[in-house]
Amino acid sequence: MPQHSTRHAAASGNITQPDAIPDPVAFFISDLHLQASLPLTAQAFLNFLAQHALRAQQLYLLGDIFEYWAGDDDLETPFNRSIADAIAALSKAGVEVFWIAGNRDFLVSNEFARAAGLTLLNDPHVVMLAGQRLTLAHGDAQCTDDTDYMAFRAQVRNPVWQNTFLALPLAQRKAIIEGLRQGSQAAQKQKSSEIMDVNPQAIAQLFADTGSALLIHGHTHRPARHVYQDATGVKVRYVLPDWEIDTVPARGGWIALGKDGVLRRFDYQGQLLADL
Repeated sequence: MPQHSTRHAAASGNITQPDAIPDPVAFFISDLHLQASLPLTAQAFLNFLAQHALRAQQLYLLGDIFEYWAGDDDLETPFNRSIADAIAALSKAGVEVFWIAGNRDFLVSNEFARAAGLTLLNDPHVVMLAGQRLTLAHGDAQCTDDTDYMAFRAQVRNPVWQNTFLALPLAQRKAIIEGLRQGSQAAQKQKSSEIMDVNPQAIAQLFADTGSALLIHGHTHRPARHVYQDATGVKVRYVLPDWEIDTVPARGGWIALGKDGVLRRFDYQGQLLADL
């Protein structure tokens, strides 16, 4: 069983802004579920890009940045364009931006990547940063106990299905997605929280396949630090939070990696919550 731990700097009154972190190398963020109907969440993300991410060398967007993505021809929707333009501004300022698809925005493709000035990555992705070998993922592929979802995931990630779907008119695609969203919400109410979380064996296999001892992912909306011990040593899994600023209490945040090799968790306002 993994051990769960979080060391809260805020509990001792040590609230630290990101500009106090020495030489931030990379920020990791996911599950914003951006949509025009949630303007405070969208504004919080724009604030993050302009006020915090600008200081990093790299930014990793680990999926479900949008509530849904019907195809790159939806880029001209004003809301979608505003998000792409904001990410592009960060890229033009010198921050490398990377994208791993989530279960909501897996149809993001090359046109959006060009418009936003970012690089698309496979899931999972292994990277060396600040002396750390990190595995990055969205996290849904490791929720293998949810067999219905895994079957759906295999279907919609199939290139043949995607080509057929993207050939439909945009309005029809959006109507289909809305129906799928409603069905998914209804189905989730019938599933236990354990089924919708990552599977321990799938996580162990991911560590084995990537040769990494550190994993950062989102998807589950359960921010935490999980520590595992196996025959090869200690492994640590970090889960990113989802963002929801339009409700009370507001929630959201990101993880930062400093040049010192330390991972730190921040809330959506940029206050340090924990050294990890």
